[in-house]
Amino acid sequence: MSETVQESSPAATETEAAEAPSNTETLLVQEGDIAGDYLERLLDLLDYDGDIDLDVEAGRAVVSIDGGDDLEKLVGGRGQVLEALQELTRLAVQQETGVRSRLMLDVAGWRAGRRQELSELGRTTAEEVLASGKEARLRPMTPFERKIIHDAVAAIDGVHSESEGEEPNRKVVVFKS
Repeated sequence: MSETVQESSPAATETEAAEAPSNTETLLVQEGDIAGDYLERLLDLLDYDGDIDLDVEAGRAVVSIDGGDDLEKLVGGRGQVLEALQELTRLAVQQETGVRSRLMLDVAGWRAGRRQELSELGRTTAEEVLASGKEARLRPMTPFERKIIHDAVAAIDGVHSESEGEEPNRKVVVFKS
């Protein structure tokens, strides 16, 4: 039995490495594909129309469903149905991959719009605290919502934010530094 060993030049190896997607990105694409299949079956069962878009952003798989008239029902009041659907989708991905997913799901652009609203709320609250010197407590929020508020507050010098309380009543408090 003979073996042929092919040596590659260092330049070829570097080029191949640069062209090959990272292992992490490959896993995230796989997560997105699994989630897309799961959500497509769900939309079929519900007889809802929607286009599923898969992407990888900031080290996580991002799945968006857009286009159907019934999709707002999958968001629910204050995004509660969306949060539950996201968790079910993460569990479906975990069941197939064996790895806990951090997948982000958006339906009908709700999260994108909410992100804008919360960034504005964080910025204006930080400016009010900076001007008045009085701390501000916001209403309870999901981890997704709190993260956006913290990021918006962090962009303003002279204030900082912390989360307090227990889920589901955890809220952001903004303080003057």
